[in-house]
Amino acid sequence: MEGLTFFIGIIGNIISVLVFLSPVPTFWRILRRKTTEDFSSVPYVCTLLNSSLWTYYGLIKPGEYLVATVNGFGIIVELIYVLLFLIYAPTRMRNKTAILFGGLDIGFLAAAVLVTQLALKGDIRIDALGVICAGLNIIMYGSPLTAMKTVITTKSVEFMPFWLSFFLFLNGGVWSFYAILVHDYFLLVPNGIGFLLGAVQLLLYAIYRNAKPTTKTNSSSGSLEEQQREPLIVSVD
Repeated sequence: MEGLTFFIGIIGNIISVLVFLSPVPTFWRILRRKTTEDFSSVPYVCTLLNSSLWTYYGLIKPGEYLVATVNGFGIIVELIYVLLFLIYAPTRMRNKTAILFGGLDIGFLAAAVLVTQLALKGDIRIDALGVICAGLNIIMYGSPLTAMKTVITTKSVEFMPFWLSFFLFLNGGVWSFYAILVHDYFLLVPNGIGFLLGAVQLLLYAIYRNAKPTTKTNSSSGSLEEQQREPLIVSVD
């Protein structure tokens, strides 16, 4: 069973790395144009916080080093994304990014670490952090739900790329299976939800891929793709 758990965890790490790297074309475009245009930094700031918390969780819980490794990689990648916003975003977005980064990725993270280290011990510390991590994931599922609502409203899958939905579906499924093997319900709940949302996205794609769009949205494809992508990545646990 340990061999199977390790194998599934490695597959989950590989898929998660690919999902973390999925915005690279967007940021290559930002580097070339030296502007973030209308893209929002919020998903990346929140994903950085999420990866940091799950890395901490993986480090303090025995046997969860695969959770720590993939989210540690996520910290590096998401930090680069956030820094690019701080460099190339318009003044208003740059200031917003700086405030969110300081409040969430530094302030909230530091508070979570200090409270769990100083006030809690043993299994209580692990459980409390698990609740925080899982709760953050669940709260952020509002964004992919918004993307799915857009598809239903416009009858167009233009802003919900198939391969992105497919790999997010796989990611949620693999990590859910891993969570079952290691009996970790804090991993299972958010990834199970991510798996179900990914399945619904694929179903919507099958229904509307050849449908004639009824309306147009005012949002850019990049922004909607961010909405659909990031909150599922936060299930990379």
